[in-house]
Amino acid sequence: MSAWLPTAPCTPAACLEPAGPTVAAPRAVLRLAVLAALVLAGVALSPLGGLFPAGWVRSWCRAVVRAAGVRIRFTGSAPAEGGVLLVANHISWLDIPLLAAVRPARMLAKSEIRRWPVAGGLAARGGALFIERDRLRALPETVARIGAALRAGAAVAVFPEGSTWCGGARGRFRRAVFQAALDARVPVQPVRLSYRDAGGGAATAAAFVGEDTLFASLWRVASASGLVAEVEVRPLIPAGRHHDRRALARAAEPRPATRTSVIHRTPGGHGAPAVRRAPAASGAGGLIVNM
Repeated sequence: MSAWLPTAPCTPAACLEPAGPTVAAPRAVLRLAVLAALVLAGVALSPLGGLFPAGWVRSWCRAVVRAAGVRIRFTGSAPAEGGVLLVANHISWLDIPLLAAVRPARMLAKSEIRRWPVAGGLAARGGALFIERDRLRALPETVARIGAALRAGAAVAVFPEGSTWCGGARGRFRRAVFQAALDARVPVQPVRLSYRDAGGGAATAAAFVGEDTLFASLWRVASASGLVAEVEVRPLIPAGRHHDRRALARAAEPRPATRTSVIHRTPGGHGAPAVRRAPAASGAGGLIVNM
């Protein structure tokens, strides 16, 4: 493993809090069964992915998260159209469908995912851009491929921390991928992800960190009661606002969640969400769709 490879100090033993309220085992098994059915359906239909409207893809991604027993709360701005670098902090495997629920995009993924059963094939057919994280020399080529996709008008989704964190702590955004946005002269769309328990407190049940296994994480999520994923689409950073990747990365890093706008889905639930400013009350705005 290369010394430059991004790592996080988060581990299941150090970061995952004792389980809160849980659902009965049969219900958790049912959730996993529905989740598996949805993912397999996605794999089967992935060769036809280009024929499906973006709204359908968003709906499928939301359904995947909901099948795991996780409610979703979207806040913030409508996602940008055209070529855009979509960036977010990274906590869980749930982050991937959550980000695609904001806007379907080509995902930048570590090359190991290509070899994962089911998920690897789904990622490849979905147009994922794979990066060999342990080969520093391959980084310029990866940045060039991201830039080409952005110039072609695609959205590319990236987790610039380079590793998952527990949510209580977070890493700094690595700068390299932001060079692609600068080279392609496209905006950056920051998204802030967090997970809450039924009482509104920070939850670590969704975290997928350290030596945690995918099965253990799946079971922890499916058996949790009242888990909520919060997705804040932060203000767009226009192309040209920052002229170096360091400043651009810092501007895109997560900030405390804001509650200044409401997103309403367009009729029929398809297409990009429409935005309406929420009436302020005591200086605070409203929340958006709860799902």
